[in-house]
This record gives sequence, structure tokens and C-alpha cells, in this order.
Amino acid sequence: MKQLVAYLGVAIFLLILAGKPADAQIINGAYKRTDIIQKKPMPLPSVRESDVFWSRKIWRVIDLREKMNLPLYYPTVEIEGRVNLIALLLKGIENGQITPYDAGLDDDFKVPMSYNQVKERFGAEATTEEKIDFDTGERTQVTVQGEIRPNDIKQYLIKEEWYFDKNNSTLNVRIIGICPIREFVRAGDTSGQVQREKLFWVYYPEARPLLSTNLVLNAYNPAQQVSFDDLFIKRTFNSYIVIAENVYNNRDISSYMSGKEAMLESKRIEDIIFNYEQDLWEY
Repeated sequence: MKQLVAYLGVAIFLLILAGKPADAQIINGAYKRTDIIQKKPMPLPSVRESDVFWSRKIWRVIDLREKMNLPLYYPTVEIEGRVNLIALLLKGIENGQITPYDAGLDDDFKVPMSYNQVKERFGAEATTEEKIDFDTGERTQVTVQGEIRPNDIKQYLIKEEWYFDKNNSTLNVRIIGICPIREFVRAGDTSGQVQREKLFWVYYPEARPLLSTNLVLNAYNPAQQVSFDDLFIKRTFNSYIVIAENVYNNRDISSYMSGKEAMLESKRIEDIIFNYEQDLWEY
């Protein structure tokens, strides 16, 4: 009898514990969101050289002043841990997660740069200025550290390769590198002429782990947030071709065409790539 009472007591105690509500977890919203830090880059299929039937390298410009590309430009200041693309790249370079390569020589990722060299490309090198103490009249030389102005980045140059994989009969593309382009007016230039300068190249496969763990702001649907890597892999940006691989040492379109003719040439190259896959099929 005593054992029966003891068993009943234990059972009642367990029922009380089961019915007791646990400490409620605070969810800042209607549903629990996945931590973006746990996100991994989207896996890409491996490509064998023997399966590549045709390929062509393309260089294209993403202009951040176009409406579709604004998610790469904003926010200009950090909002709840979110930053724009150039701030993210600079953070990765400073932390050693990304290696910048000199864009002044070529785009083959040969000459690595330091973070201080990147700052110099932004015009943020330290300068020496003369300071006057108004109480004593003494003149002293002080070092003023320059600041990086991320808002100077108005365009990105993308290097990519389009290829036809005969193994699965598809036309695919792989982004190889990203290069920020700075637009600025030189100090003391009274004409106000805007200068454009390629700052550094980033090898895209190396940057993917960082890009995949940072979200792009979506002003139209916050429930469908994507990472920077998703944005590039899914091609949700607008751009135009400025160079297509050619026998003339990969010369720029602007070197032989300008204005409307250059844009039409860019569109013509786009059509060649698109039609290549279509022309392989019969309907």
C-alpha cells in the first residue's frame, strides 16, 4: 500500500512538472528566424575541363545608382549589424578574411595588398599639417589620419566566365572577382571633373563565406531576406558589359566605341551569349 502511494505521488509530481510552462522564449517577431551566421554558401556543381564545350570571360559594371542595385549601396551607415557591400569587404580585409589584390596592374589576382594600401587607394593616408597654438603662437606639426569614404564607391566591376557544360547541356556562369570603382574629385581641382579609379580586386570564391553570412536589405519584402552571396549567385542585379574576352588583348568597348554605340555593342555581346545556348537546340 505504501509503495502504491509512493508511485502515485511520483506520478502526480511528474504531471505537475509536465504541465508547468517553461520560461517563454522571446521571439522578436511573428516567427523564429534562422541565425544568418549559421548560413553556408550555396553549393555549386563541380566543373570538369573536359565537359566545358565553350567559354568566354566577361567584365561587366554594376552601377549602384540604378534602382535595382540600391541594396548593394545601402545602408550607408550600419543598421542593426547590417552594412553595405563595400563596408563588408573592407571589414573582411581588415580582419584578414579577404585578400585584396592590386587592380592597377591586372585582374589576375597576382599582387596582394595590405589594409593600409587599400586605405591609401581611398585617399585616406595620413598627412602632416601645421597647428598654431593661439595662446603661445607656437607652430607644431601634427599628423592627421585620413578617413575612408565608402560612399565614394558608385560602381563595381565584375569579372566572370560563361561556359557551356556539355555534361548536362546547360549554359552557366561563375563570378571570378569583384572590384570596387571609386568616383571622386581630386583635391584642389577647380574644374570639378570626376575621376574614376579601380581600387582592388577580391577573389569571389574566397569572399563567399563572408558574403553568405551577411544579409542584403530588402525594402519590398523583409520576410524574404537574402545574403550578398545569394544576390550575386541568383543574378538579382542589373549591369552592362564593358569588356568581352577577345584577341585584341581584351580591349575595352569604350576604346573603339562610345555613347549609344557602346551600349548597343554591350547588348550585342549579351545576345551572343544568350543565343549560343539557344542555337544548339532544334525545335
